[in-house]
Amino acid sequence: MVAIAVVTFGLAGASQAETICVAVGTQDTTINCATGGLLIRELKLLEKLLPREGKYKDVTYDIQWKNFTSGAPLTNEMVAGKLDFGAMADFPGSLNGVAFQKAGRRSLFISVLSGSTKGSGNGIVVPASSSVRSIDDLKGKTISVPFASTSHGMLLHAIEAKGWNAETNVKIITQAPEVAGPALQANKIEAHADFVPFAELFPWRGYARKIFDGSQANAPTFHGSLVDAEYAQKYPEIVVAYLRAAIKADRLITEEPEKYSEVIARVTGIEAEVDYLFHGPLGLQTRDLTWKDEYRQAVATSIKTLKRADSDLDINQLVTDKYIRIALSQAGRDYDAELKNYAQLPLKARDAATGAEITDFSRVAEIWVKDEPRVRHYTSPENALTALAGLEKEGKTIRVVYAQDRESGIKLFASQAWFVRSANGELNAFLLKEGAERWSKAHGGHVLDYAGAREAIVASR
Repeated sequence: MVAIAVVTFGLAGASQAETICVAVGTQDTTINCATGGLLIRELKLLEKLLPREGKYKDVTYDIQWKNFTSGAPLTNEMVAGKLDFGAMADFPGSLNGVAFQKAGRRSLFISVLSGSTKGSGNGIVVPASSSVRSIDDLKGKTISVPFASTSHGMLLHAIEAKGWNAETNVKIITQAPEVAGPALQANKIEAHADFVPFAELFPWRGYARKIFDGSQANAPTFHGSLVDAEYAQKYPEIVVAYLRAAIKADRLITEEPEKYSEVIARVTGIEAEVDYLFHGPLGLQTRDLTWKDEYRQAVATSIKTLKRADSDLDINQLVTDKYIRIALSQAGRDYDAELKNYAQLPLKARDAATGAEITDFSRVAEIWVKDEPRVRHYTSPENALTALAGLEKEGKTIRVVYAQDRESGIKLFASQAWFVRSANGELNAFLLKEGAERWSKAHGGHVLDYAGAREAIVASR
């Protein structure tokens, strides 16, 4: 948006003071955008970091926020000059670049906010009562998905990987998450593919079951921040300040994921237990500000997959690490070191039952007790479920129990996971029953659902 010169009159005569608009489009319910929007706004981080010296010495800032449920309408307002910044996923972000190009202008993808180089975050769910257990069971069925979203790309990629024809072997229809939720409850759709956080939110609310995680498609996905290129050229220091605010928000939620998951919940209505699934340590996605090759490729692939390959949009002109490099440097961080880091958000904790330092993260489990500010961490599902029985005996109310998928490492709601219990009592958690069965065949042990795993722990005490 264009800065407005405001003329102010006083006894000493006339003087000019520039007012610069900073208009940001957010996607609050797409909770992995939180560090690029919701938290910056709610904590007023941008106000504290906007430049106040040099050419900005006498500037007045007009900070504007507008929330959207998807990327397409956000892009429309950016192209119309009503917004300067926007947060969205790889697919709509690529289309943002195409839309700007068609208007004879440019946008810049300036940073990643959160994502998964494996593809976690996108997923497919079915009604809770459905007999469907995996994507193999969806052949010949109708699958709804928000068109032109990152989950749409994941769905097409997964179908292609099965060797199916997306037009003949399945029927794909468009459906927004706010429509899909009630449709799943009423058993009006056979399956629904969606982006963050709906493949986890719908199961958490009890009317759907997750049968496919985007990591199974191995299609990298992320959400990031864009800016109008003309605005960035005119106000590069403001672009850096916005990214500094995102870095600050990222640091705060890293230090206190429970606290800021509650903030996200308060604003969006999306339960903190779901927010923590993404933003907590070892979360479903990793908050990562750097342009890893996988994320660059996701942008390029999205244009091709959505049949926009006729556009001559140059990905290298859309994606830039120029501003995030400066912002991270100003924050005392090393962009190149972080670019090489593919680890999940780290967990530094001791087992709440034994006090032992947790060093093996493959079988970590967690319990969030009501009215406790911090989640309790355990080295294993069996330790957690043993502790759970004790907590319930004490009359404690449990908000949620988490486990890590033994194969993929993604965080799961334990109540919806499958487990393999080995002869020595060790439990390993899995998203899908077929994953548990595969592990059992290779390593031995019995496949159990969550209730069965709990009963086995109680019986062994």
